[in-house]
Amino acid sequence: MTTETQNLQNALRQVIDPEVGMNIVDLGLVYRLEHTQAGVELELTMTSPACPMGEGIAQEAEAALITAFPGTPVQVQLVWNPPWTPERLSDHARAHFGW
Repeated sequence: MTTETQNLQNALRQVIDPEVGMNIVDLGLVYRLEHTQAGVELELTMTSPACPMGEGIAQEAEAALITAFPGTPVQVQLVWNPPWTPERLSDHARAHFGW
């Protein structure tokens, strides 16, 4: 993993899913995250399409990336395919939830 990727992920670790109290990176909600010539591009999902916090979390993710990379355009997209599954949880999240 490159330093830039780590910096992107560290910015997103500040974004907490309020329903479970865990950051979106460790929850496995980040599907694609890259810094291209056009800016930072993020695709993320929620644990369920019915999640009422989806838009709010997406806005928080965008704000975190803008703060971490000032002057860089940021594009955030909520995606639903493939559907999220618990297998996407990091080892840290698994330990936190006792899985």
